[in-house]
Amino acid sequence: MNAKQRTIMSEVTVSGTGLHTGEAVTMTFRPAPENHGYKFRRIDLEGSPVIDADVDNVTDTSRGTTISQNGASVSTIEHVLAALVGLEIDNVLIDLDGPETPIMDGSSIMFVDAILEIGFMEQDADREYYHITDNIHYSEPDRKVDMVAMPLDDYRFTCMVDYNSPVLGSQHASISTISEFKKEIASSRTFCFLHELEMLLKHDLIKGGDLNNAIVVVDKHVNPGELDHLAKLFNRKDIDVAPQGILNNIELRHQNEPARHKLLDMIGDLALVGVPIKGHIMAARPGHAANVAFAKKIKAIIKKERSRKHFKVYDSNAKPVYDTVQIMNMLPHRWPFLMVDKILELSKTHVVGLKNVTMNEDLFMGHFPGSPIFPGVLQIEAMVQTGGILVLNTVPDPENYLTLFLKIENARFKSKVVPGDTLIFYCNLLQPIRRGIAQMRGVGMVGERIVVEAELMAQIVKVKGLEA
Repeated sequence: MNAKQRTIMSEVTVSGTGLHTGEAVTMTFRPAPENHGYKFRRIDLEGSPVIDADVDNVTDTSRGTTISQNGASVSTIEHVLAALVGLEIDNVLIDLDGPETPIMDGSSIMFVDAILEIGFMEQDADREYYHITDNIHYSEPDRKVDMVAMPLDDYRFTCMVDYNSPVLGSQHASISTISEFKKEIASSRTFCFLHELEMLLKHDLIKGGDLNNAIVVVDKHVNPGELDHLAKLFNRKDIDVAPQGILNNIELRHQNEPARHKLLDMIGDLALVGVPIKGHIMAARPGHAANVAFAKKIKAIIKKERSRKHFKVYDSNAKPVYDTVQIMNMLPHRWPFLMVDKILELSKTHVVGLKNVTMNEDLFMGHFPGSPIFPGVLQIEAMVQTGGILVLNTVPDPENYLTLFLKIENARFKSKVVPGDTLIFYCNLLQPIRRGIAQMRGVGMVGERIVVEAELMAQIVKVKGLEA
């Protein structure tokens, strides 16, 4: 039985302070319809612009993940998204009245607890997972970052961090299934090193930091004067270094809490892929920039695979709708400019045509004769002729009409076509045909490769003197 999408039962609000802006912010989770995904809405701005939680909208990863769209942005989204993924929620609209989500205690647990109070609502649509079928690798050798997504019929994470620090050392964290997120990962807080804290303060960042929402790792010797200075900055009576090598402002919730928080960040950042994943994610020394780059790579693979699945595979030897002779009864083109050999499928809104590319064609005598390539302009011509059959099929006497090419837009040539290739052209109407004018999107494929695509406009015109 397929898992169903789900949203939250009702709206729920949390309030806090933005970590870097120091601004008070109120954030409200609202139920959303099927296939909505995660979206943020800046209700403090004119028009309440919406920002899709999509990796293509990421604009900054320096101290958290920021997304921007429609003239608006929202920062430090990873803890919020991790909570939603960890609770296996698919559709939520998140309203907030500031540029940054509230940091709360530096983890996801307060978001998780707030949502659990109101509960979930199952929706009718099936949840569509992306199943990792082959290993997907990402690495940054200079930073010693390595990430891989491997096939698994679940969502499993393994994370290792190593900062070459005698205090923090090498740490590992893992969950075997996403259902363990709430118990094992959600409460793990963000962390930084003392030298980073000093740098952030110097640059007027972490205005919302109060030492209650972060673990501060002390990676150098500090004298009492420095500790007194930090105590004054954060309005505390005293600050010292605990035996674990962290400031004594808080106690660790887990011995490997930093590694668990890195895993939390990774879950939140990979939510920007835009679809729930089935696979095992392993990462060494991940960070927001690497997480986002990895998410972009996964999304690109998903997009490529889905574009392939969109197109039906045809048997070129099957009986066609129209063979070459029948096509010549409709199109006025003749050798050497008839570019369509068969029509494989035809309806009122789409047509599929076939072109066999052979070395016998005269054009190869002059077009890169030492390395023959079928010209892109002729690929477009073949696509237009295929689309012309679709338009001519709307009249009872197509032999009395000419198909005129009016416009081409957004043409892209993605892979070369050579003798021996069989080109399959798919043309779909973008809107109903009016006055013999058709606007179509055409795609040409060789096997599973998209080699050409374009948006086309063509018109059929009755020619005087050709009438029966």
